[in-house]
Amino acid sequence: MLTVTQLAREYGISRATVLYYEREEILFPAYRADNGYRWYGDKEVERLKAITSYRSYGLPIASIRTLLAQKGKSQAQIMKDHFNELEREIQNLRAQQKAIVGLLQEPDLLKDNKVTKTRWVNIMKAAGFSQDDMTMWHQKFEELEPKEHLRFLKSLGIPEDEISRIRGG
Repeated sequence: MLTVTQLAREYGISRATVLYYEREEILFPAYRADNGYRWYGDKEVERLKAITSYRSYGLPIASIRTLLAQKGKSQAQIMKDHFNELEREIQNLRAQQKAIVGLLQEPDLLKDNKVTKTRWVNIMKAAGFSQDDMTMWHQKFEELEPKEHLRFLKSLGIPEDEISRIRGG
């Protein structure tokens, strides 16, 4: 039997992660002592191996919970669904790259204020961006390069109040 700390050390995760898995109801101790210590046996160790394996594939906790509750073909289906979701994200990122490359090939468009907000939104939509994608793009731009993001928004001729809203202010 292993304690939380021993289990965490053995699998290279934090004690907090083991406790998080318990809160998320995907890993439970085999026994809980009167003093509150949690003890994990072979069955729980095997379950933790499965959890860490699924996490290494990038599966969210909700999917792992489903996988652990079901056996057989449902595991394969959940993995296929996760694969397809990753593929959609990759395609979305490629579309974003394409839009940015297109803009970078004509840097004077931004410098000379030839790209308006409407034109930029149309470029993003043509590249496959949804409204949520555009919002996320602005959030990342703001997070990584706030001054350049502000300069970019101003170059599109966007009013100050809308710029503030876009930047999350």
